[in-house]
Amino acid sequence: MNTEYQNIKVIGFDADDTLWVNETYFRDAELEFAKLLGGFETANKVDQELFKMEMKNLPLYGYGVKGFVLSMVEMALELSNYTISNKTIEKILDIGKQMLKEPVELLDGVEETLKGLSGKFKLIVATKGDLLDQERKLEKSGLLDYFHHIEVLSDKKEENYSKLLKHLDINPSEFLMIGNSLKSDILPLVNIQAKAIHVPFHTTWAHEQVTEKETNGKAYRTVKSLKEILNLL
Repeated sequence: MNTEYQNIKVIGFDADDTLWVNETYFRDAELEFAKLLGGFETANKVDQELFKMEMKNLPLYGYGVKGFVLSMVEMALELSNYTISNKTIEKILDIGKQMLKEPVELLDGVEETLKGLSGKFKLIVATKGDLLDQERKLEKSGLLDYFHHIEVLSDKKEENYSKLLKHLDINPSEFLMIGNSLKSDILPLVNIQAKAIHVPFHTTWAHEQVTEKETNGKAYRTVKSLKEILNLL
């Protein structure tokens, strides 16, 4: 084992775009939504306005598909100056339902990695989003047995992780977080003296993007795929 991780007792895995594909479905939904509103605005403008609406609603609805759907409905009403048809609203709701029904597509090396780590560490899922949806995805994924439990956090800031570590009754140096988002899964952990490994996904939600300045000098490791973690632990 790499001495850097010799104190680790608990490993937290982000779920969406770390264990399975997720962001791709949101991108597809946004394209579908832009098509539905093509009579009112350009696709680019629809996309920009939807993102603004999501950010405005985030403190109210939190993360996940349901909040995203409500933001689409609200945006459709606004962009159409409240002339949008009931049929189109129904189609927007259908986009959301389809997202919740999408198959769970595991990312490369996930099961192999979990298998290799599960006997040595307590593994948990630490994710944002809707509890019901995340539990459903974990159930569908076939990975349930590898994890001690699932923690659905309202946000992934330093205070949220500090509460989680208190709940787990461990020191920051005994916790390792693995995820695809520098903003949510890596930097907050580094800032509270826990360990973090970044596994990039090919697409990142605008809200999760960070600048080079924010990551400069931060002590975390980046791997190309989850399987590489087995060589470190």
